[in-house]
Amino acid sequence: MTAIAIPTSSPVTAVSSQVALPDAFSTLPKEEYNEKSLVAPSYPVSNDYTLPAVVPRKILERKPNRWIRFQIWFNTYRKFFVFVTIMNIVGMALAIANIWEYPRQYTSAFVLGNLLVAILVRNELFGRLLYLVINALFAKWSPLWFRLGCTSVLQHLGGIHSGCAVSGFMWLVYRVVVIFIDHKDNHDSVLVMGIITNIFIGISIISAFPWIRNNHHNVFERHHRFIGWLGLISTWIFVILGDSYDLKTHSWNPNGVQIIRQQTFWYSLGMTVFILIPWVTVRKVKVECEIPSPKAVILHFERGMQQGLLARISRSSVMEYHAFGIISEGKNSNKHYLICGVQGDFTKGLVKNPPTHIWTRELKFAGVSNTSTLYKRGIRVCTGTGLGAALSTCLQVCLVYLIWIGSDQERTFGPTISGLIHNNLGPDRVLLWDSKKRGGRPDTMKLIKETYISWGAEVVFITSNYQGNTEMMEGCKAAGIPAFGTLWDF
Repeated sequence: MTAIAIPTSSPVTAVSSQVALPDAFSTLPKEEYNEKSLVAPSYPVSNDYTLPAVVPRKILERKPNRWIRFQIWFNTYRKFFVFVTIMNIVGMALAIANIWEYPRQYTSAFVLGNLLVAILVRNELFGRLLYLVINALFAKWSPLWFRLGCTSVLQHLGGIHSGCAVSGFMWLVYRVVVIFIDHKDNHDSVLVMGIITNIFIGISIISAFPWIRNNHHNVFERHHRFIGWLGLISTWIFVILGDSYDLKTHSWNPNGVQIIRQQTFWYSLGMTVFILIPWVTVRKVKVECEIPSPKAVILHFERGMQQGLLARISRSSVMEYHAFGIISEGKNSNKHYLICGVQGDFTKGLVKNPPTHIWTRELKFAGVSNTSTLYKRGIRVCTGTGLGAALSTCLQVCLVYLIWIGSDQERTFGPTISGLIHNNLGPDRVLLWDSKKRGGRPDTMKLIKETYISWGAEVVFITSNYQGNTEMMEGCKAAGIPAFGTLWDF
């Protein structure tokens, strides 16, 4: 550890004049340790921690380049997608070339195995179990690189979901082509159901493309969900017909015991169970609507929740479910809240016609913030309504620092949200930037970098709009700060 004196003109007011640099900076050349190479934060920081309140200017001045942008673009999601897809393409190529006989004989197992994994990793119960195990086993003590890897894997499981779904579809096309080539040995009904299943699954996959999902949510939901359900039904019919038709005798043998013994039956059953699990938890619950301004609606629900969870709510039991971050002071609290920014038709409807009851899945799904307990200290950065996904973590995990950037925050989000912040977070754990009062947005990367050092953080979690998220993620990557942002490619 190396000690340096902060210049007397520094605006830092809450730290000692002698600050110890962490070991990470002890590798810098000695000539860089001078007053000109250090920048002190422009806001007070805690005086109960020994890490420095100064940031090497070299870090502050690093700028994103094409390599940085590529690394962010080619994230763990895309790595999973590419890996899964390539592995399946290689297997299919070996099958086509008659090098690998197993997938030629049991093609349906590759179809349904991929689709089963695709559904499994998107299942709320399975996701909650993964987060629980990782948080319970590896919090605090394991190497930082390992904990960051766990968080990245959990956040980007969608890459496995997408990769397996596309791969399952490719194997299904291959299966139908093989049936068509050997159609003299197969019954026409098997070929027809294979084609129908292909169409349903193909539509379901296309509707989930990021552009459609992000810009036409209702189109995505209707096609991905309901056409997907039709695809599941047609898959069952396809499997039963295929397992019941004897290719040697060219006759039907609908033997239930024989069908149950096939692995395709169990794959199909697994798919069905994992699809049904979230829906059996759907309930119509009481809700109170607080409308502090035309820009936001605060929904009040009964019972407390653990941090890092998101809720899906809807006016209907099966249609138009929308996800929002859950705010709660803890499991023992008697309330939890959702912040809904008034933008689309659904949230505008909450203002025009506030509901007294609303549909929700009682089985909540975990977000990336749920892994904040893995880290000794962290920073939660959010803008506007992104506070909904961030505040619960800061309320329940005492070593997470909150940076919230917004316009006219107290008036926009009302007394409930302001009260949660002021009653639970001391001034040494929160930085509220009101862009209306301060005359504009801050240099967010400067805030993050300074806070990262002064707070002694191990990780930064970001919730913002697309532009803000991109800027902060690129800035953090360039500065070597571990950060996890909002996803739009899942």
